Amino acid sequence: MRRRLASALFALLLAFPALAPAAELPGWKVMKTAHSYPVLVERLEQAIADNKMGLVSRASATLGAKRALNKTIPGNMVIGVYRPDFAVRMLEASLAAGIEAPIRFYVTENADGTAGLSYKTPSAVFAPYEDGGAALKDLAGELDGIFARIAAQAAGD
Repeated sequence: MRRRLASALFALLLAFPALAPAAELPGWKVMKTAHSYPVLVERLEQAIADNKMGLVSRASATLGAKRALNKTIPGNMVIGVYRPDFAVRMLEASLAAGIEAPIRFYVTENADGTAGLSYKTPSAVFAPYEDGGAALKDLAGELDGIFARIAAQAAGD
């Protein structure tokens, strides 16, 4: 049952036309890199560890499409990043904001063999949760800096 559901979801995702590029979306940071997809994934994992954050989740439409549909699509991975102390602070500020953790990086393979790195800034992710007040805004600002450092390290030379 689970496998059929996953197959159906991937088929639906593949059937829809591409959405607007992340560069056009408010609150997103988008970086083109000279790195290949597998290299960028490795660099991102290292940058997450170097910045003392946790790699909480990983989802790959590429792997799912291959396993469930025997279809090859360009590299595509979402990596969720967070840390327990941030989770506690977030939940103390806004229980509703808990749905947003972990905050995700998105690695995509380009036609020319390079890969891109995108993410919604934590400030954009948490902006709708006004109940979190200054505590959640401060947390988001702190995370903005950490996510920017992770992205710069992963995408850099």
